[in-house]
Amino acid sequence: MDLNHETGAAVEGWDHVVQSIQTILTTRLNSRVFRREFGSEVPALVDAPMNDANVLALYVAVADALERWEPRFELTDVAVEAAESGVMTMTLVGSYRPNAHKGDLAAVVDDIQTVRVVRDRVENWRLVA
Repeated sequence: MDLNHETGAAVEGWDHVVQSIQTILTTRLNSRVFRREFGSEVPALVDAPMNDANVLALYVAVADALERWEPRFELTDVAVEAAESGVMTMTLVGSYRPNAHKGDLAAVVDDIQTVRVVRDRVENWRLVA
């Protein structure tokens, strides 16, 4: 259980995993004082040109960070879409493993989850339905 970053209410289960994914992907490496290795390379790649090399680097950054920091979500697919307006959308698909943080790696059967994360040049990262 944790606190919702926007409302301050309690958050748990899948909603907590989604919030955790957002925190992981939006936290720059070396920005946490007592946990410098926490976060991902994603913020460093946001304004990079959307060429093949940088898109691949983004996929790797997402996969590495989620594998290391969020065991409750088993990532199976990442898709990135970018528009000329500067809006970038990442769609993450995977399995919800509710007790993986306790060592139980069993996934919820037939429960594929999708998380869409959007960022534009003005706003911070946000989740969309």
